[in-house]
Amino acid sequence: MSINCQREFELLKKIGFVRTSGSEEELKAANILLEEISSIGCEGHLEAFNAPTSRITKATLKVVEPYEKEYEIAPYNCAIGTPEGGITTDFIYIEDGLDVNLVDLKGKFVLMNTRPNPKLYKKLIDAGIAGYITMSGTAMDEEDKTDISIARIREKNTKHGKIPAVNMRTKDCFQMVRDNASKVHVEIIMEDVELPSHNVVVTLEGTKYPEEIISFGAHYDSVPYSTGVYDNGAGSVIIMELLRHFKENPPMRTVKFVWYGSEEVGLLGSKAYLKDHEEELKKHLLMINVDVAGSILGKEMALVTAEQSLVDYIDHTAKIKGFPLKVEQDIYSSDSTAFADAGIPSVTFCRFAPHGGAFIHTRNDVMDYLSAEALEKTTIITKEFSESIINSVVFPVERKIPDKMRKELDKYFDKEPKKEESSDSKK
Repeated sequence: MSINCQREFELLKKIGFVRTSGSEEELKAANILLEEISSIGCEGHLEAFNAPTSRITKATLKVVEPYEKEYEIAPYNCAIGTPEGGITTDFIYIEDGLDVNLVDLKGKFVLMNTRPNPKLYKKLIDAGIAGYITMSGTAMDEEDKTDISIARIREKNTKHGKIPAVNMRTKDCFQMVRDNASKVHVEIIMEDVELPSHNVVVTLEGTKYPEEIISFGAHYDSVPYSTGVYDNGAGSVIIMELLRHFKENPPMRTVKFVWYGSEEVGLLGSKAYLKDHEEELKKHLLMINVDVAGSILGKEMALVTAEQSLVDYIDHTAKIKGFPLKVEQDIYSSDSTAFADAGIPSVTFCRFAPHGGAFIHTRNDVMDYLSAEALEKTTIITKEFSESIINSVVFPVERKIPDKMRKELDKYFDKEPKKEESSDSKK
């Protein structure tokens, strides 16, 4: 079967609507994928899991000294609100949150340049801040053409405690700092909720080595405001085309295809799959992920979280086949990283656009910047690699995560570094 990029592009149009974690629209997209799976002659099913989020009923921030002005805010999901009626606190800009910036912050609402990593978040908790503000967009944004990013505080931060946290337009933050805002009134009324999200799963049993599993993955959810066609409807339609290929060309090894929900809020779909299929995981030899593709302007890449030998294998294959593919040993912030953390070698194929060539996590992630022909490029590369390795006489990938990658994974998931044994304990 030859790859049909027009078919991919048409399916991409069908799922090209906002489909956030746990929403009715996310479930609608899952059912569209199920219908396509059925049309191929395969049997797919949904696997449900809970996605933590927040129900926000009120969110206001107003500068009260030395001037008065209310600004639009977007509270972080899974943070906490303020008491009813709000709080009035001192406001201070702490830039990157260096230690010098963190002196005398108790009870203050702080603005920072970037979202806090777990280490900085804990320092902010320990400093006793009243809450924090992060920035979204640029100082030149026009309000009617941009949105404030809606985000979720991850568990690796909230394990240190919860505080009110909001996102604001960079343009508004610039004005507050420029005009010496010194006191703010903030009111956020919210409650924690859990919404049902779903993974879409299909299995093709291997003809010769059914006990050995290779899985394909792509997340199909989007962030708020975004139709998510580049990120990651494109990956979703690519693995659908690969399902069609392997249905017509039965694989020697068992192949699973999983479309993950709620990736955009902390890899929740892949984490749920790993938890629910714990006994099965020992049979998994490799996870092949596709995340962002189809951009007219762009470059093909493979990010490999596995031994250097797999990096070299993919690089050599690309050169032999004449694919312009950049291959690196690295982690990638997608569902492949959750599998690698579970000890399963992983690779993500993607097509990165140059700055301004295509867009993620904004209302500008739309079909206009994508093409069927660009989708085809990533599809063919992924197909050629996966087919050779799935049908290999002896599976060539060692089921091992190298120490270098393990350290990066531990850093990504904010795990405590393992203490080295003392010389005495080794005796």
